[in-house]
Amino acid sequence: MNALDIINLSKSFGAQTALDTINLSVPTGSRTVIVGPSGSGKTTLLRMIAGFEFPDAGSLTLNGQTLVDSSHAVPAYQRQIGYVPQDGALFPHMSVADNIGFGLAVTGSARTERIQSLMDSVALNANMAGRWPHELSGGQQQRVALARALAQQPRLMLLDEPFSALDTGLRADMRKMVARLLESAGVTTILVTHDQSEALSFADQLAVMREGRLVQSGHPMDLYRYPDDEQTARFLGEAVVMPARIEAGWAHCDLGRVAVNTNGFAGPAHIMLRPEQLLLSDHPENPQGCNAVVTERDFGGNTCTLTVELLAGAGESSGRSLLVRSSGMHAPPAGSAVQLSILGAAHVFEVS
Repeated sequence: MNALDIINLSKSFGAQTALDTINLSVPTGSRTVIVGPSGSGKTTLLRMIAGFEFPDAGSLTLNGQTLVDSSHAVPAYQRQIGYVPQDGALFPHMSVADNIGFGLAVTGSARTERIQSLMDSVALNANMAGRWPHELSGGQQQRVALARALAQQPRLMLLDEPFSALDTGLRADMRKMVARLLESAGVTTILVTHDQSEALSFADQLAVMREGRLVQSGHPMDLYRYPDDEQTARFLGEAVVMPARIEAGWAHCDLGRVAVNTNGFAGPAHIMLRPEQLLLSDHPENPQGCNAVVTERDFGGNTCTLTVELLAGAGESSGRSLLVRSSGMHAPPAGSAVQLSILGAAHVFEVS
């Protein structure tokens, strides 16, 4: 069952098209991430769902209730949708407790107990209840904002890049904490971000936007492994793309003969491999492997990104350089002769 259905949603600001016929269904209890570069329309879409903007055409339905269509629109305050913006947007003149309790209908001890319960759920200590927002760290402010949104018992939670201002380590911890909390509460969630790794790790449904259009949606691993086009492939991570000729389930290219997922297609195409599919050895083991030389090594701790240049016959350069990921402990230095082999199948996504 779907919690939210977005049907043919369109929006323009003057001559600029912000959303172009968006269709997306969000399953109940799921975590959907809308990802795309700046200006792709993802925040506009989130604001439409929240009720802060209204579409020129199309409709939104939440749990069977029409929120907006050509004849009417439910105001934002009546939609029972929680919203956590990038900066948290806490009231600076209110304490943590008053921020969390803002809008609660209960009073007295029941209100106090409810606020404490919400603070516990987002891992905030009880002694923080009397603090002011400026006395909190960025992560603590985001937890208060999340607790305030949860206080209204929303049917849907919207997160607008809530982790982007946090340090890298804290961002990952917050993301995991929020995912666990929302899952345990059974709250359907939509996160907007431009961070690819954040999108892939948080989502169980991923929607990629570009220039106001929804270009592809589905399970994160499916989009990562089988993108519809090269632009989507490169947006979701590093990609090795090269021309090839497809024959009988094999691609013939600068890497030699590579298995592909063609479904019977034959002819000229482009193939895509992720860098982690390229296996590197410093001594020949596979007669079908491709010889290369390491030209650059970018050490990153536990992993190392290598730039390798493929060799043609007689040890001459083929002119094609590729990125390969290797263990940081065993990565060969620049100038090393290596052999490449392929893990799994290449993806065919662009046919000439």
